[in-house]
Amino acid sequence: MRFTLKQMEVFAAIARYENVSRAADELALSQSAASGALAELERHYDMQLFDRAGKRLRLNDLGHALLPRATELLDRAHELDALLRHNDIAGNLAIGATLTIGNYLAPIIVSDYLRAHESARVRLEVANTRDIVEQVAHLALDLGLVEGDFNHPDLDALPWGTDDLVCFAPPNHPLLEGTPALDTLASSTWIVREQGSGTRAAFDRAFSKHGLRPNVRLELEHTEAIKRAVESGLGIGCVSGLALREAFRRGSLVPLSTPQLNLHRHFHIALHRNKFRTAGIAHFLELCRAHLDAGLPTRETNIL
Repeated sequence: MRFTLKQMEVFAAIARYENVSRAADELALSQSAASGALAELERHYDMQLFDRAGKRLRLNDLGHALLPRATELLDRAHELDALLRHNDIAGNLAIGATLTIGNYLAPIIVSDYLRAHESARVRLEVANTRDIVEQVAHLALDLGLVEGDFNHPDLDALPWGTDDLVCFAPPNHPLLEGTPALDTLASSTWIVREQGSGTRAAFDRAFSKHGLRPNVRLELEHTEAIKRAVESGLGIGCVSGLALREAFRRGSLVPLSTPQLNLHRHFHIALHRNKFRTAGIAHFLELCRAHLDAGLPTRETNIL
């Protein structure tokens, strides 16, 4: 056998980052050692796995074909190492989650996973849907918990729970009197999530079904920032109902009546079709299903 696990590890890390220096940092190697490992792998088989463009390396067709298999090999090796060390093959996980899930749901599931596997470590990355999907597609994350729909040729989207967005305003806002007309809602000043987020996609879709385009004055990447901006009177907002319970209880924000808008959406789990399902991934998926069966999307949380 002409390759080593270290060479495969270096190859997979460079594929994730498209940069030798960042891959070396992740693996605690010198840049020259990482470059040497990749060069030796390519020399042994008389092939190139990347197209070089300055300091950036992009996977070529052969590299794309090799990456899922290399990742599977490394995952199996890590499971074997964990079994030999701790008699627990669940192992470490890299989980991605979009903002609402990452703040309110994922930490509960991660904590259950860590309690079940005391030697395991979990990296939870919170970003918008577009970023999480891309990282799962590049095998930088084991799986992603995302809000809304997505389409990617390399990924499966497993349905996982439902959620409702809620429009809201500060107390005494004029739109709170009755049910505002759709054109009045659309022309109001909105503060919402950025393009690429599942929340924004569901919000835009709800208006576009009526041929309307809402007047978005401010885009913010964080739900809490949107809530604060609305509380300060800059406009009205729309985020997951999971994020609004405490503000509604305090009375600092008030829900708007919007029965004309379909703000219902689905949560999905993003999984690479060619990724090996480790024991850790399998158990994490079981925990996701168990929390869904227990009604997690509507359960009170105390995460923030």
